[in-house]
Amino acid sequence: MVNCTSKTYQMKREILTFSNKISRKLPKPEKKFIADMNYGILASNSCLLTDIVDQLHEHSKKINSVDRLSRHLSKGTPKDALRAYLTHIKKWCPDHPVIHIDDSDVVKPDGYKFESLGWVRDGSESTSTKNVYKKGYHVTEATVLTNNNHPVSLFSKTILQMKKASHPSTILLFLLWNVQLLYLKKQPLSWIADMMITRCFSNWIP
Repeated sequence: MVNCTSKTYQMKREILTFSNKISRKLPKPEKKFIADMNYGILASNSCLLTDIVDQLHEHSKKINSVDRLSRHLSKGTPKDALRAYLTHIKKWCPDHPVIHIDDSDVVKPDGYKFESLGWVRDGSESTSTKNVYKKGYHVTEATVLTNNNHPVSLFSKTILQMKKASHPSTILLFLLWNVQLLYLKKQPLSWIADMMITRCFSNWIP
C-alpha cells in the first residue's frame, strides 16, 4: 500500500494504527497483509480482492497482488491477531456485554464450482406452509454491543457442510464460551440468539 493524496491520509493513519494494534506480534508480511485488507475493504467498500487491490495502488501487476492476498487468506486468521483483536475490543464493552447471534443461510443456486455446497432453506421463497431448499452455505455470525451500542464483529464463520462439520449453533456457542473465558473476562454474557434452530445436516436434503 503506497502513499496517496492528502485526502486519504487521515483515514489511512487511523486504519494503520488499528491494524498495528492487532498485528504487532506478527511477521512483517502478515502485518502488511492485515493493513492492506483493512484499508482496501474500507476504501473500495467491497470484499472482492480485485477491488481491494485497485485501492492499494501497488506497482506490481494486479494478478500478482491478488495472488498474494489469496495466499494469506488461505492461511486463516493468525491466533495472535485474533487474540489482540478481542483484547482490544473488550475495552469498548460494558460490564454486562450483549452478544447478538445470527445463524443464517446464504443461497448459491448457480454456484456450481463453489466448495462444499450443501442444502439450505431459501427464506425468500419459503412460506409458513412450504419450505424451499437450494444449494448454499450456513453462515454463523456474532456481534457484541459496545458502550455506545455500536455493534462490533466478534465471530464469523461459513460452514462447509459436505465436510460433515458440527452444526453452526454448536460451533458458535463453543467458540463464544471460550471468548468469554479467555478474552472478555467479565460477568456472564447476556445472550440474544436469532434463528438458533437445531439442525441435522443429514436431514437437510429435501
